Amino acid sequence: MGKSSSSSTVNSLKSALVVFGALAFGWLTMEIAFKPYLDKARAAMDKSDPSHDPDDEEEDNNKSLSDEEKEDVASDLSNLK
Repeated sequence: MGKSSSSSTVNSLKSALVVFGALAFGWLTMEIAFKPYLDKARAAMDKSDPSHDPDDEEEDNNKSLSDEEKEDVASDLSNLK
């Protein structure tokens, strides 16, 4: 019986090694296949600023125009007609 339990231990270790190798190969394949997309995503994450809230930016863009700016826009629109 000592021989069969040793054999099953070796077989289970071989199986684990094969599974680990297959996972590593699959990961490497995905990295190579999707490299352009992964590079773009990583660059975007590097440029992102977690303290920046895009909703605050919308509020800045929605501020009302001054009277002078309104007159400029009105004159530009009338010149288009």
